[in-house]
Amino acid sequence: MSTATAASPLVTYSRMIKLSHSIFALPFALAAAVLAASVQAPTVWQVVLIVLCMVTARSSAMGFNRIIDRDIDAKNPRTATRELPSGQISLTAAWAFTLGSAALFVLFSGLLGWLTLALSPIAIAVIWGYSLTKRFTALCHLVLGVALALAPTAVWIAITGSYDWTPFVLSVAVATWVAGFDVLYSLQDREFDSGEGLHSMPQALGETGAMVASGVLHVVTVGCLAALPFLTPLGWPYWIGFAVITAVLAYEHWLVRPGDLSRIDKAFFDLNGYVSVAFFVFVLGAWWLA
Repeated sequence: MSTATAASPLVTYSRMIKLSHSIFALPFALAAAVLAASVQAPTVWQVVLIVLCMVTARSSAMGFNRIIDRDIDAKNPRTATRELPSGQISLTAAWAFTLGSAALFVLFSGLLGWLTLALSPIAIAVIWGYSLTKRFTALCHLVLGVALALAPTAVWIAITGSYDWTPFVLSVAVATWVAGFDVLYSLQDREFDSGEGLHSMPQALGETGAMVASGVLHVVTVGCLAALPFLTPLGWPYWIGFAVITAVLAYEHWLVRPGDLSRIDKAFFDLNGYVSVAFFVFVLGAWWLA
């Protein structure tokens, strides 16, 4: 068997779950581990388990999303070539991948501690439940934000065994950041969603209204990030990172304007990747100096 042939299933499944999009949530989870060190320093084993939990939880959520949305995806020209509607992955194989990923997530959560094990079914319910929400509410973007915001909360609990305002504010920042850029991304499907009876902010508020809502969500994000240094020790590099992130978010909203969605991929993929990585890098630097 050639290397290309052997690698093709891995590549196919990676595309199905958009593995590259892990860059959105994983740096925030690692940043939460850095911030939690002010209460309890994480071990290397804990950090490894955190990464494994992130990858398996996200894989199961994306697998479930693709399974539930396969008929909708088949009708949408933008998504018709995805792995399930195009037949590259069978429904049985997708279910096996999704359930296997969820089982591994529960296992890794248990290795982190009894509390994370007890909370793992709730996490699965939230991250899977998001996929159903666009069938009945335009607030589906906020549910997605909450799903990804579970990461810093779970990391803090796993490391410290407690909870306080620092992980809460960070989680709100992540939730509003994700919801804000998901609103912009869903602008591409506004007409399709309307025709299929699906719900989204662009479908409910129109193009301009959705952009305003996205901007408001990102203002909340910036406010939460500004509050963090008053809750946990962070040195001056954090404020450089804060300025960078604020500028990137402003640029994102400058790129996506009413009547011009041509640069939405750059706004969604490139800029939001910069936001998450910059946050982790500057938090790490600020914590180290502090």
